[in-house]
Amino acid sequence: MKRKMEVSELIFKIISYVFLILFALMCVYPMIFVLVATFSDPIAVNKNLVTLWPTSATGGLGFSGNAFSIIVQSSQFWIYYSNTFFVTFLGTLWSMFFTIFAAYALSKRRLMGRHAWNFFLVFTMWFSAGIVASFNNFQRTGEIFARITGSGNSMYDIDLKWLVVIAMGANATNLILLRNAFEGVPSEIEEAARIDGATEFQILWQVYIPMSKATIATVALFFGVGRWNGYFWSYRIMGQGQKYNWPVQVYIRDFISIYTNLTGGEFDLETLEKNKPPHGVDWDRVMGNATSVAYAMVLLSIIPILVVYPFIQKYFAKGVNMGGVKE
Repeated sequence: MKRKMEVSELIFKIISYVFLILFALMCVYPMIFVLVATFSDPIAVNKNLVTLWPTSATGGLGFSGNAFSIIVQSSQFWIYYSNTFFVTFLGTLWSMFFTIFAAYALSKRRLMGRHAWNFFLVFTMWFSAGIVASFNNFQRTGEIFARITGSGNSMYDIDLKWLVVIAMGANATNLILLRNAFEGVPSEIEEAARIDGATEFQILWQVYIPMSKATIATVALFFGVGRWNGYFWSYRIMGQGQKYNWPVQVYIRDFISIYTNLTGGEFDLETLEKNKPPHGVDWDRVMGNATSVAYAMVLLSIIPILVVYPFIQKYFAKGVNMGGVKE
């Protein structure tokens, strides 16, 4: 027999559902707007006539694939796109390799200085060295790579995509999540594996990793999304010197910045020529659709995450719960 709901409980549920629906719409609408603006007439986009459906120049319903075709035909955009896949895929593999081994070591009570190592790990979450110190760290790391590979003495003598991949391999939060998950593995299972003659690596590979798949998938998702969306350090490290190595996010930001400057200030022909981004298509055609082109690039840049996320979502809640609670 169903319990009759009290008035206060009913009011609370109604308010909760309304709030959640509004919050969900606030999260979904920007994605809908990007999709709609990509296939709207550029004039309607520039006049802010776009709302919930593709809009023509007169404000009515209308479809335009001009901006999307510009990006599809732009070879330069796809080079930046492939750079992002390179940094994301290899960066996530490297980060997971480092994080799994570090979390396994820190989860062991027999580790010498375990409490000190864990304290230093948490300390990096409380206090950051700052931008200048971090950049100097990346710079010195790049110089070491340059000397090891025989490329020169400066970080700019190497392919800086590799520096972005390797120098940003650690994250304290993800490491703690995975360490807590490993600590939740029953010690009896490890002892049984040791009795059967398993080595340390076999215990990690055949016991800890299979029993922590949900947390490992969640941490991999965190690393992957962070790598894919990474903009600031990729731009600061590569700058204009290795523009051909930019991830697509840096390219989009550069495009928006140039577009804003061109429309917000007066440029002579020399400055205009200098600031043309290498789109691989006619510049006049790009400028006539600049805002829509920017939306098209944003749309294409979020597709891979939207494709991957549903396959990992089933591990997400379980992985965070396993790694976030220390028993």
